[in-house]
Amino acid sequence: MEEEILVNGEPAETRNALQRVAMTAIFDALTYEAMKEAIPVEEIVSSLCEKPYEDCDPFVKASIISVIKFEGTIIHSFNAKMRKWTFDRLNRVEQAILMLAYVHYYYVEPGVEKGVVIDIAVKQAKTFLEDNDYKFVNAILDNVLNPDERQ
Repeated sequence: MEEEILVNGEPAETRNALQRVAMTAIFDALTYEAMKEAIPVEEIVSSLCEKPYEDCDPFVKASIISVIKFEGTIIHSFNAKMRKWTFDRLNRVEQAILMLAYVHYYYVEPGVEKGVVIDIAVKQAKTFLEDNDYKFVNAILDNVLNPDERQ
């Protein structure tokens, strides 16, 4: 019998699925913002989770809300660490992956290890971005996620 792998007490596949849903929710929010439209948070989350907003996972809800609430701080943090590049020049999927990692580390689950957050982001980058983009994601998160700056 195969032993189930747990991450923070949850089955690993469930945790990975939640990460994908949260990243997609952030991508959707960034898309609404780019269209200069109000971000229907409850609608986005409910649709992606395929259940009423109240029944959706707290990680997904906290992730999208934290990105919206702290967007200026997040973008400033990335811009401060990028050389000859700015956050707004990244494609929206890359932005969503980076923003999710940032809020996961600083706001949603502040006890999570830096390496875990970076590993999740790198896996998403390998899945959703061009071949070598994961290297940038890894490097920028290593510079931006600082244990000394946690609340």
